[in-house]
Amino acid sequence: MPAPRTTARRLAAVAALPLLAVALTACGYGSAADDDSDTSGVAAGAKKLSADTVRIGYFPNLTHATALVGDQEGLLQKELGGTRLKTSQFNAGPSEIEALNADSIDIGFIGPSPSINGYTKSGGKNLRIIGGSASGGVKLVVDPKKIRTLDDLKGRRIATPQLGNTQDVAFLNWISRKGWKVDAQSGKGDVSVVRTDNKVVPDAFRSGSVDGAWVPEPTASKLVAEGGKELLDESSLWPDNKFVITNIIVSQKFLADHADVVEAVLRGSVRTNEWINANPDEAKASANAALKKLTGKPLPAEILDPAWKSIQITDDPLAATLDAQAEHAVRAGLLEKPDLDGIYDLKPLNKVLEAAGKSKVTDAGLGVK
Repeated sequence: MPAPRTTARRLAAVAALPLLAVALTACGYGSAADDDSDTSGVAAGAKKLSADTVRIGYFPNLTHATALVGDQEGLLQKELGGTRLKTSQFNAGPSEIEALNADSIDIGFIGPSPSINGYTKSGGKNLRIIGGSASGGVKLVVDPKKIRTLDDLKGRRIATPQLGNTQDVAFLNWISRKGWKVDAQSGKGDVSVVRTDNKVVPDAFRSGSVDGAWVPEPTASKLVAEGGKELLDESSLWPDNKFVITNIIVSQKFLADHADVVEAVLRGSVRTNEWINANPDEAKASANAALKKLTGKPLPAEILDPAWKSIQITDDPLAATLDAQAEHAVRAGLLEKPDLDGIYDLKPLNKVLEAAGKSKVTDAGLGVK
């Protein structure tokens, strides 16, 4: 597949690498404010699809690389033709779900826990998961002076981003498998689970108020750069070392009214993922050029490089792992057993994959009937 846009643009992105930024850490690595942007690049005379505009939400974070690169390189807009792409940035899953419910966005890149919560709280009426985007990128990083082995976590204070979020559920499930006891709501028990926003985890780690953290990238690599030790990569706990970290969701109304637009976005995401996986260095530079534009602060190479390597870009939503994550939340007492039947509609994605000569993906029995 030919490289998108111009060589000059790619070289500019590479040159900008030392100055690139990413969200979700503190000390200058803060999250960008929510921001709407109307993407230019609609080709003159391009045929419009059934909607004038499609509004896509995502996080300014490497785990949302498909959206970052697809927008930055014009790959999403190319597939949309004369339908204009408008993007919005979010710093938390619940706010993105609220935007979808309020008809402020049509499609979103988002994690599994808010996808599950959004679907169940609406009685299965507000969203569908229509594709995958990323796997992995979550690690347990500790202070090596205090914790040398996994057994040393007992009695220590370990940060997770938020009560009931994807990483919090994963850590509670890991604790349970160790045979240790922790009250899910308070975080108190054999391990103290300290819910701490990713933006301030590095400060908490530096000050010693937490002894480690179970966190996504790039926060994990930030902690390692400050002297932390990676003790566990969550991918190692999953079959084939894969678990969903980012989905693509769509408003059910928008899917019903503008199936052609949804299919075009999925074609763009599949082609973006293909390019990312074929050109990892160029894609890393492109993603970070987008992050610089959105966040305005640089991310040092010692954080950028390991964070990028730990994330797998994929079209597959890894539906079985989302179902498992829901079960983990139920066992932890954070979620009543959810009815996830119909949360997926992978027919448009599988149509795109088949046309591209790629293997279809499964909904693990959770697809719309």
